[in-house]
Amino acid sequence: MTVTVRDLRPDDRADVEAFARVRHLALPYILWTPDAITHRLAHTHPDARFASLVAEEDGEVIGTAQVQLAHDSPEPGQGMLNIYVHPDRTRRGAGDLLVRAAEKHLTEHGATKLYAWVLDEPANRAFAERHGYRAARAAHFLRLDLTTGVLPPLQSPPPGVELRTAADLADDPRPMFELDAATTQDEPSDVDTEFTDYENWIEENWKHPLLDRELTTIAFVEGRPAAFSVAWTDAATGRYATAMTGTARAHRGRGLAKLAKNDSLHRARAAGYTRAFTGNDSGNEPMLAINKWFGYEICASEVRHVRELG
Repeated sequence: MTVTVRDLRPDDRADVEAFARVRHLALPYILWTPDAITHRLAHTHPDARFASLVAEEDGEVIGTAQVQLAHDSPEPGQGMLNIYVHPDRTRRGAGDLLVRAAEKHLTEHGATKLYAWVLDEPANRAFAERHGYRAARAAHFLRLDLTTGVLPPLQSPPPGVELRTAADLADDPRPMFELDAATTQDEPSDVDTEFTDYENWIEENWKHPLLDRELTTIAFVEGRPAAFSVAWTDAATGRYATAMTGTARAHRGRGLAKLAKNDSLHRARAAGYTRAFTGNDSGNEPMLAINKWFGYEICASEVRHVRELG
């Protein structure tokens, strides 16, 4: 049996569905849908040199990779590769071939430092270290059962604060872009990010097929977005995910992001969603405490690995 690596065929629905299936089996804590996968291929900024790869064995997709440059970072030469193999098809060489192809793609486009998320399991970490990657920092996946969990009671916004949805910004989403850009820049990360391209944000984020504008809650202060909780949903599976929660610097310490997230979770449960997922950097203990307050439990962890090329 021979394993080969090739580009994902975005116009082949079966190929994209196979990619999504492998990703879901390897990472069931993230929403993977064929439409989201093709959207990312079509709308990621060209400067990111984004690519999706598959490892195939006798016509079966058994491994996947997503590869890109950190084009929106002020530091050039940084690349990301995330490799995931079907849990029942490991030790067949798919991961090795995908790493080799991904690194070749990135270095050909100028990458000199590579980052990869790796599940915090002995075999996965050993695989990364064998390829020259060293562990940097950890993060957690968290899960909440919306059918049995007890959410904190809804609270009325304080004076001067109004809760609205992203759908209310349909005619002019720029205020949400500005809040997203500001909060993303403050997120703990190995790679600094600067959102400056509004039109690209519209195509890549605002039009993302998983973005649920009705369930994305924004806290407005004096008519301007001050905090938000961005909701992604997959109605076919009843799954809801918090894609981003943040507060503008000037309004921190008031519990506005917590207020927005609680509102979004309550409305997600009322809409029939049964499972909620979110992520948490291991160094962000305040956010972890807030997520546990909502009832989330850690269901898996991953470790960011880095390799610097000589």
